[in-house]
Amino acid sequence: MKRRELLQRTGAFGFMAAIPFLIPGAESQSKLAESSDDIPPGKSAPVANPLKPPAQGSIPVAFVVSEGAVVIDFCGPWEVFQDVDIPGRKNAPFQLYTVAETTNPIRASGGMKLIPDYTLETAPPPKVIVIPAQNGATPAMLEWIRKSAKTADMTMSVCVGAFVLAKTGLLSGKSATTIHHAYTDLGMQFPDIQVKRGARFVDEGNIASSGGLSSGIDLALHVVERYYGREIAKRTAYFMEYQGQGWLDANSNQVYAKAPISTDQHPLCPVCGMDGDPSLKSAYKGKAYYFCMAHHKEVFDTTPEKFVAGLENR
Repeated sequence: MKRRELLQRTGAFGFMAAIPFLIPGAESQSKLAESSDDIPPGKSAPVANPLKPPAQGSIPVAFVVSEGAVVIDFCGPWEVFQDVDIPGRKNAPFQLYTVAETTNPIRASGGMKLIPDYTLETAPPPKVIVIPAQNGATPAMLEWIRKSAKTADMTMSVCVGAFVLAKTGLLSGKSATTIHHAYTDLGMQFPDIQVKRGARFVDEGNIASSGGLSSGIDLALHVVERYYGREIAKRTAYFMEYQGQGWLDANSNQVYAKAPISTDQHPLCPVCGMDGDPSLKSAYKGKAYYFCMAHHKEVFDTTPEKFVAGLENR
């Protein structure tokens, strides 16, 4: 049973569905989900670079997961795609499934236990690929993403899933974004990628990347819009009670556009910009640098000149 149907069968949902007709002003709020602010009601808003949904059947969406997969990175987009409802359409617009190297249980962030639906060998060919932050980007996974992306409409990363996508080579020569504290690291590891600070998501046609965590919800809504138009995307956000507007403006993460400045009073990690730990310290050319974790200290100590140059160019 679809989740929407489950909710509709509850008395509480039926009562709440009637509220727009009972509360003054609520009806106009309800209509927000049905029409664009910029066009007359009942008309379709133009969609930039639209994707063509199938005439019949569902769009297969593969969520590539491994140990440590960050829950909101894949569950946020999952929620978006599962909640899309096309009036008069018999089939669900999207068919969702998880893919991993094996179907053995894995532990996602926070200890969630997840049993993948398919292996890399048995997964149906996807039209949308979602790559969350995770720990297990093996050569086999990277090759599966490369191969599958050739026939997919969209391959998208969420948060530091951008590093997995970058390792496939699919981001080479393109623009991308990631979570704000990984901008510098992504740019240094992959100098052929133009890292966009302050972007909620970056859409490069058939390749896209989002900022951290909740940004994946906005990128997923953007993908829904490319397939089915703004009105359907708005209906989906409304049903989810999601009031974020980031999916309407790719550059809406501007609070992270400017890199934070480290000071003696408040030292920041030169690798990621997070708070430095006074016990994790390195010196370079007479200046002290503090790190948020031992691994970042090790990374800095390997090539300190690159990080210092990066800080000076911010």
